[in-house]
Amino acid sequence: MSAHGVTGVVPAAFAQAVSSLREVRLRPEVTLTEVPSPGRIAPFSTALSAEVVSGALELASGRFVLLHDPAGQDAWEGTMRAVTFVRAELEPEMGTDPLLGEVGWSWLTECLAAAGAAPVAAGGTVTRVLSQSHGSLADRAPVVEIEIRASWTCPGTDLGPHLRGWVDLLCTAAGLPPLPEGVSLLRRPT
Repeated sequence: MSAHGVTGVVPAAFAQAVSSLREVRLRPEVTLTEVPSPGRIAPFSTALSAEVVSGALELASGRFVLLHDPAGQDAWEGTMRAVTFVRAELEPEMGTDPLLGEVGWSWLTECLAAAGAAPVAAGGTVTRVLSQSHGSLADRAPVVEIEIRASWTCPGTDLGPHLRGWVDLLCTAAGLPPLPEGVSLLRRPT
């Protein structure tokens, strides 16, 4: 994972934060891939794309972007901001649940808290997407997806808990059961 910036000099705090992301242990169903990061939002950034796959089925996907502005930004209330996106297909009956938005947001806050992350100035949206096919595609079943877009400021330089919480959100949205108490994940070879 690399740190991208507008200058050749990467601040030590951002380098430490990126390094802490590398140390996160993942469930075997989760694959993280470095992708190009946005260059206009903040002077320094790095981005990861994620997929949760079981067998040949993609259960969820998402993106985790870390932005760093050494000068800070007022709306951030800090210098490092995680900007995230999660998308997963849900059971069709969940599409009519009027509390789906609140449930999706609670997944985010609970996963971050359980991972030990302390987000600041968190905000975002939860969207339900219902796709219904018509005409020659009418025999396809309706598809319901949830999209959770969130951003929050990450105090300090240990961002491992923030990425772990977000990966847990991704797995929750995918419908994977939580790991049993006392089960630890092995670090993947790099």
